[in-house]
Amino acid sequence: MTNSDLLCSAIRDLDHARTTLDLIQATRSLSTLRDLKAAPKLIEVLSFNNPAVGAVAMGGLIALGPDVVPILLSNLNAHDYGARAWAIRALAELKDSRGTDVLIQALQQDIAPSVRRAAAKGLAAISAASVASPDRTERCIQALNRAADDGEWVVRYAVAYGLEFCHLHSALLARQSEQATHTLNTLAGESEEVVVVRLRAKLALQRVNPS
Repeated sequence: MTNSDLLCSAIRDLDHARTTLDLIQATRSLSTLRDLKAAPKLIEVLSFNNPAVGAVAMGGLIALGPDVVPILLSNLNAHDYGARAWAIRALAELKDSRGTDVLIQALQQDIAPSVRRAAAKGLAAISAASVASPDRTERCIQALNRAADDGEWVVRYAVAYGLEFCHLHSALLARQSEQATHTLNTLAGESEEVVVVRLRAKLALQRVNPS
């Protein structure tokens, strides 16, 4: 069978699947083809409101690599929160600079802490890869600084990790480094009520300012 035949067969199997087990198997089969033409169908699967199936579809999209980023960005579902959340997680994992705007918006506005956490980590990775784009690094750093007052501790924890990552892997300006250090000091201080966040911020400070 040709690649086109395999793709058509996998999509047909997915369309006919009814149980979660069948959906997982069909989505996995489609993902293993590593065919960019499968991306629209995998994005459609994200809207099935089935976490087990969504996770497989997200993995399949990530496996397609950077070439799938424009397809993800042009197919973000503004009316389906669940599908959008999976897509944002995929963009964060892909760490592609073209997802910067979407990840910043997700970090600032998404209602799910897990999505905001993923966005924070994705922005840190994008910042580290943006040596030739100081403006993009600035936007990523500022977004992380603003997220330090997020109401969910898992997001603040991710911010501490993200700022450490930026310190160690990005070409930060002195001003950016000072701002990031100030944010980490705030997260490490007594005003932070969650102990694990304070400890993570203190660890970050130790790593970025070894003495």
